[in-house]
Amino acid sequence: MSKKMATLALLLMATGMLLMLVPTPAAAQAENGVAAVPVAEHTLITTDGARKLGGAIGAGLALIGGAAGIGRIGASAVESIARQPQANGQISTAMIITAAMIEGAMLFAVIVGLLAVL
Repeated sequence: MSKKMATLALLLMATGMLLMLVPTPAAAQAENGVAAVPVAEHTLITTDGARKLGGAIGAGLALIGGAAGIGRIGASAVESIARQPQANGQISTAMIITAAMIEGAMLFAVIVGLLAVL
C-alpha cells in the first residue's frame, strides 16, 4: 500500500469515527408535530452507540489478527518448503491444520463482535 493510500484510509477512518459521535435529535413525534419525548441533553456517545462501536472494533481487530497469523503461517511454510522440498507433504498438512484452527477462532471472534452490533 502506498503512503498516499494509507493516508487516505486513515483520513476516512477518522471521519467515520467523528460521524459516529455526532448526536442526532429524537425522531419520535406526536400527531400535532410536537416532540412526544423530550429531547435530552446531547451526549458525546450513547450506550447503544458505544455497544456498536465496541462490537465493530472487536470484529475488525479479530479479522486483522487472524489475517496476520495466517499470513505468517503461509510465509513460514513456503520458506520451510524451500529449505527442505522433501518435507512438502508434512509441512503443507501442518500449515493447513493450523490455518484452519486460526480461522475458526477468528470466525467465533467476528460473530461475537457482530452480535454486539446487532
